Amino acid sequence: MATPIEFIKTNELDWQPSYNGMISETLHGYRGALIVEEGKQISPDRKLPPKIQAKQVIMVSEGESIKFISCELESFDDFAPMFTKYKEFFTPESINILYVTDLDGNGTFEYEGIKFTAFSLSESSVWNELLELANLEKRDMKTLKKSEDKNQKNL
Repeated sequence: MATPIEFIKTNELDWQPSYNGMISETLHGYRGALIVEEGKQISPDRKLPPKIQAKQVIMVSEGESIKFISCELESFDDFAPMFTKYKEFFTPESINILYVTDLDGNGTFEYEGIKFTAFSLSESSVWNELLELANLEKRDMKTLKKSEDKNQKNL
């Protein structure tokens, strides 16, 4: 079985990635969007934007499984196709957080043995919502980044 990133690359499912690389010796990070349903092919070298995509994806994978994923879905109707496309990489241990634009309330549910927590998303971003959920400030993240950069220079 392929890793999630190998599957995404092989099937050309990444969409406007802003980060795609190793974040430790065993963990791979991805930030961008993931295609759930492709857009129409309008010429041999041009496609319309995806019909369905998981936006603002923040994903950490290890080996053949997703350890953590958080993303925005425009509609809860997009969940089943998204799950079907990537289900071989979810495990019962995966942490899965969905931010859904048309969701009326927040909740946790299980789908095919995999737990998901879904939150309504109106006028924010997945990144800001995750920082709030973890009770972190942006300056906390900048401090961690500066510390990491300093440690890398000392190696």
